[in-house]
Amino acid sequence: MGPRILPFVTAALLSVIVLFTPQSGVPDSPPGTDKVVHCLLFALLAATGLYARLPRVPLLAGLVGYAAVSEVLQWLLTALGRGGDVLDALVDVAGVAVGALVFRLLPVSGGSRPR
Repeated sequence: MGPRILPFVTAALLSVIVLFTPQSGVPDSPPGTDKVVHCLLFALLAATGLYARLPRVPLLAGLVGYAAVSEVLQWLLTALGRGGDVLDALVDVAGVAVGALVFRLLPVSGGSRPR
């Protein structure tokens, strides 16, 4: 594993913090902000995973699975004071698609830069 994996590892750790912080530790925000955060978080995971050159199909499928599992865990882990939300999972999946599309559109290559 090279340095290209570090952004993905950082994003994955950030996702665990964001998704599993107890409700009491989540700051108040305007309605809908959580959906934006979910979308951006999963877009970041997809883009950094692709940048790390993780295999595309397993990465994206794994992130879709992570979206579902994270919502089920939020629902099951009552000590978190959070609830699972199907809409959050759908927004997560949309974020995966956005991240994959953005990565595809960016001129990120195998370490070489255009001159």
